[in-house]
Amino acid sequence: MSVFDILQERGFIEQVTHEQEVRELLEKEKVKFYIGFDPTADSLHVGHFIQIIVMMHMQQAGHIPIALIGGGTAKIGDPSGKTDMRKMLTSEVIEENGQKMLAQMEKYLVLDGEKGIAENNANWLDHLNYVSFLREIGSKFNVNKMLAAECFKNRMENGLSFLEFNYMVMQGYDFLELNRRHQCKMELGGNDQWSNIIAGVNLCRKADQQDVYGLTFKLLTTSAGIKMGKTEKGAVWIDPEKTSPYEMFQYFRNVADEDVENCLSLLTFIPMDEVRRLGALEGAEINKAKEILAFEFVKIVHGEEEAQKALEATKALFLGGQLSENVPSYDLDRNRLELELLDLMVEMDMLKSKGEGKRLIQQNGISLNDEKVTDPFYKLTLSDFEEDKAMIKKGKKIFQQIVLK
Repeated sequence: MSVFDILQERGFIEQVTHEQEVRELLEKEKVKFYIGFDPTADSLHVGHFIQIIVMMHMQQAGHIPIALIGGGTAKIGDPSGKTDMRKMLTSEVIEENGQKMLAQMEKYLVLDGEKGIAENNANWLDHLNYVSFLREIGSKFNVNKMLAAECFKNRMENGLSFLEFNYMVMQGYDFLELNRRHQCKMELGGNDQWSNIIAGVNLCRKADQQDVYGLTFKLLTTSAGIKMGKTEKGAVWIDPEKTSPYEMFQYFRNVADEDVENCLSLLTFIPMDEVRRLGALEGAEINKAKEILAFEFVKIVHGEEEAQKALEATKALFLGGQLSENVPSYDLDRNRLELELLDLMVEMDMLKSKGEGKRLIQQNGISLNDEKVTDPFYKLTLSDFEEDKAMIKKGKKIFQQIVLK
């Protein structure tokens, strides 16, 4: 089975510029392809990981990934899917973010210059001559076609800055530059990048008469079409300091039943026969499939040992609420005992406000050591702690230990 067939069977592929040519190309030669990542944060998140998994599938099939850090494009900001202009970051922050993201990618991909390549588009975008660029590259773009693109259409009512209008031209130029430098023949990306990818394909064909191709794959969404990878605390990050392996495990352990098969196919390497079997389970049995999904994904991201710890912590909680060293914890100075529980939960980022906590208490949604909290002004006492530890539970899914220091 070719890698194109694998990606298609697992549900990745959404659009492709020249399907038959791409199929043949991937079957007959080692293809250099690229995916771009703008370093607007200092870590990849779960939404990015679809792209990492695709690159892993491609590299395992012998193709050569180019991981492109968008050190130049991040200074402009991609308007795709955005209702407002991105926050401007300094060059120093963008550089630091890019280094951290690349270090994460190197855990999953071989980027040794031969089996895989790391690039940063700041290397060429930061030093362009504006007039020369307009003459050589700008002349190849049709403004009417650009304005018809989805990434721009959605911004026309609120106003699209000339700064962002240039993003498509810059991303298209990345493809041309990578083709010239590395003979890169394909650009891959999420389905929201289709317009930008088409721009790059057309530019390479017009400027250098190169046969190049584009392919987009599915975004990580729920069955209702809502982007996955967000919690009350924000994005589910790959950096364990930002999202612990336990929290990541809990996120996937609690996905909706109808999203299990999709997540298993896109985010794990489990064979598709088994994915379909697990996705078809019903009732209490589907929870086993969710556990496998959570374990396999955390294993890919953080390794088997961390996945095992997260699994054991989860089982400890669900089998009786025992305290576990692998559950996220919060240190509390024992001199601050008699603090109101809701104040502490706001401090721990378990609640956005005390008002939210009061509503949850009315709905029996907060527990302390497996006992429902009924008093919104409840103050912690030493008797709440066993061996200096207590467990707060919010809803059915969110746990956190308090540790007296």
